[in-house]
Amino acid sequence: MSKVVTLAHGAGGKQTAELIDSVFKNYFANDLLTSDDAAVLPPIKGQMAMSTDGFIVSPAFFPGGNIGKLSICGTVNDLACMGAKPQYMTCGFVIEEGYPFDQLEKIVAAMSETANKAGVKLVAGDTKVAGSGQVDGVFITTTAVGEIMEGAHTSGAIAAPGDDIIVTGDIGRHGCTILLQRDDYGIEADVTSDCAPLWYPVEACLKATKDIHVIRDATRGGVGTVLYEIAKESHVGVTLDATKIPVQDEVKGVCGMLGLEPLYLACEGRLVIICPHEQTETVLKQLQSFEDTKGACVIGQITDHLPGRVIIKTEIGAETFLPEPGNELLPRIC
Repeated sequence: MSKVVTLAHGAGGKQTAELIDSVFKNYFANDLLTSDDAAVLPPIKGQMAMSTDGFIVSPAFFPGGNIGKLSICGTVNDLACMGAKPQYMTCGFVIEEGYPFDQLEKIVAAMSETANKAGVKLVAGDTKVAGSGQVDGVFITTTAVGEIMEGAHTSGAIAAPGDDIIVTGDIGRHGCTILLQRDDYGIEADVTSDCAPLWYPVEACLKATKDIHVIRDATRGGVGTVLYEIAKESHVGVTLDATKIPVQDEVKGVCGMLGLEPLYLACEGRLVIICPHEQTETVLKQLQSFEDTKGACVIGQITDHLPGRVIIKTEIGAETFLPEPGNELLPRIC
């Protein structure tokens, strides 16, 4: 029988120490990781960004990643959207009694690999074990701090008419992947989550030009929700070209069968970047030089027409409103 997590592993005694040493310390080891009550860290120069997020994705393992990889990407990308280099991160685990050790180890290994890729150090954490049925497998909460690049200033409130709207790759794959993994509809399609940490592409863009108005990660609610949020915050209109919105054929097929809108499916490795038209080629050049953002393209513009609304120009040249986001299509996607 494979080893599983027991309530004793959360009781603070010998088994807890064994869990921490054999799993967490084994993968998270670095010069700042602490066994004390709090990590002591070097000071950050300049302004600091901080973000926290909880992850309860179901299923915890999916093509392209797992809840561990997702927990690093989600928080690192939130910092990147503020122009902040991720530096330090903490994590909290709530693990269900009976959870297999080998699955937990895969999750922690994915966190370690992704943190190394993102350039962030895990410096402190907490582990709790809940009784069987109190938690669905494993929940993770991460908090990270980062140093904002000098001169970077991004906000959903400063998009301006004439700006171009860029997405960093094809959209909707994470939400579609999770939906297919649940097997509620009996649909088979070769779709892999876009889950990826994106600080380095953002850093390259901000080194090339600080004239970037908005950076947002299109997670829950997808690109469509992000654009409606920006339209309302900046009091501007948004016009999209349907022919330029990149969607994988398999995702289009699934959405067609289920009546879903790809613009409202979650991404976990895609950013919406809004910048003046004069900076678009510079930003695209930087993004397209990275594997995770090589599909970056312009999908529309910011306008002064119908502030707060998102309009789509269809394939036949007509214009229609993108319906405003409503109920959650896919619960538990992150």
